[in-house]
Amino acid sequence: MKILVAYYSQTGNTKKLAETIARKLNCDIDPISDKTDRKGILGWILAGRDAFFKRLTHIEHQKKPADYDLVAIGSPVWAGTMAPAVRRYLSNNKCGTVAFFCTYRGSAGKTFAEMEKLSAVPRAYLGLKAGRIADSNDKIDEFCDALSK
Repeated sequence: MKILVAYYSQTGNTKKLAETIARKLNCDIDPISDKTDRKGILGWILAGRDAFFKRLTHIEHQKKPADYDLVAIGSPVWAGTMAPAVRRYLSNNKCGTVAFFCTYRGSAGKTFAEMEKLSAVPRAYLGLKAGRIADSNDKIDEFCDALSK
């Protein structure tokens, strides 16, 4: 099975999780780049606003999700939902079989439900607290096992 791990990461937490998943699955990885400047306190405030109001942003990524049997899509949780870059990715791309993962400081909120609305029922979900990624090998392994079946 050909698997792609696509993700957006602002602070590096979702990137770390995505890289761990891709390494365990020995699959391709594709970072999603948000072309909107989200640096500094104003960028942080506007990012939360854009996520809350379900706004889209301009993105770049390299791989075509349609070329893969399964796409695992990762996002940080902003204002209780996915980042605008991931919303755009899901809006622009038809993915057959999907899985979702996210990193958060508080909770996953409505992230997975919102992602599912834009794509399909996922094969698996994985939500991890941002500071607990290194301590979550069992959960990551369970997620990866569900994807490789």
